[in-house]
Parts: sequence; C-alpha cells; structure tokens
Amino acid sequence: MGSNSNKNLVPEAANKLDKLKYEIAAEQGVNLKEGYNGDITSRDAGKIGGNMVKKMIEYAERNMK
Repeated sequence: MGSNSNKNLVPEAANKLDKLKYEIAAEQGVNLKEGYNGDITSRDAGKIGGNMVKKMIEYAERNMK
C-alpha cells in the first residue's frame, strides 16, 4: 500500500465507522473518549478493531443475499 492507504474510499462512511467504534467500545466495557485514546491498552484497542471488522463482515454477508 502506498500513501493512499489512509484515504477513505467512501468519505461519508467515516461518521458511521466512528459511531460503530464507540458502540463497540461501550459493549466491550472500554472507556473510549473523544480525541486522544493513547492510554488504552493494546488488548482493548484490538477488541474494538476486531469487533468492528466482525460486525462489518456480518453486515456485508447479510446484504449479499
């Protein structure tokens, strides 16, 4: 991946992904706050990211039928 790896392919999805991140953090009991969250553990960050991917895959599978 080049320098374009951080660009959103669908810019309007950014807000929905951010909302999903906070929902998942709350479900996992991770205190995620607006702005800098460098104080959370790698384990908690992994839980959030992993569950975001899981939910996005589930959504994609439901909508492929």
